[in-house]
Amino acid sequence: MNGPTPSAVSASSTSFTGLRVAVTGGTSGLGLALVQELVRRGARVAFVARGRERVERVAREHAGSHGIVGDVASKDDIHPVAVQILGELGGLDVLVNNASDLGPTPLALLGDTDCEALERALATNVVGAFRLTKALLGALAASAREGRGAVVLNVSSDAAITAYPTWGAYGASKAALRHLSQIWDAELAADGVRFLSIDPGDMDTPLHAIAVPDADRATLKHPEAAALELLEDIAGALPRRQLTQEGLGYGDVHPSGQRAGSRARRLRLLPSGASGVRGAKGLMAIFTR
Repeated sequence: MNGPTPSAVSASSTSFTGLRVAVTGGTSGLGLALVQELVRRGARVAFVARGRERVERVAREHAGSHGIVGDVASKDDIHPVAVQILGELGGLDVLVNNASDLGPTPLALLGDTDCEALERALATNVVGAFRLTKALLGALAASAREGRGAVVLNVSSDAAITAYPTWGAYGASKAALRHLSQIWDAELAADGVRFLSIDPGDMDTPLHAIAVPDADRATLKHPEAAALELLEDIAGALPRRQLTQEGLGYGDVHPSGQRAGSRARRLRLLPSGASGVRGAKGLMAIFTR
């Protein structure tokens, strides 16, 4: 499969000890891989998913994580989920909006897409992510004021930029999320709350299997490898003193003065076709000092 193996990358990974992180869609695919790696690195993790049985199982298997049953597409679930996240973690440093909905399945041309399928994709991928971010924004801003830093990672897709036939509902929703991320970042970067919109590439996940059932799994990226890359990007967006490597804890500074394990760079989103592409279809971002 494409991408570095988890063991190769995690051998020199940044410590997230004490970092307070919430992940939506945390019981399968990329979300589960993020929960696993964050717990391994010492972060305090709350994850959200719809299925109670799977939430309880993942929480049992990953000691120290906190499972929350909720549907980000449901307006009524957002505030109870936010309250539980803050109650379990005592604040929030990082929010990962990972939960996604394809829209119609099997994928369909826009002319054959039910309005309800489009509404469902927008409710999960855009409105749900917006509502949860808004509900948690006070806690994230407080973390930034305290010098801990604050990052919101909105998991994107190359379908947010490229017009793929049959991917209309999903692509339109991810395009909206990408633009929201840019606006959030323009409005709040000066206050220390950073927003990232990143396409992790085509991964061997249950969602991808539903979307492209005949895909060659050997060509797809491990979600564990994608999780490692995303965590490096998160580390790069946090304050220099936050994250260190080789046994130093959260809030310490590496003797070199450099934030270890991160590229210490910011993400600047580019239009389709720009350089700096990563992933099976591409991360439409370039890293700048």
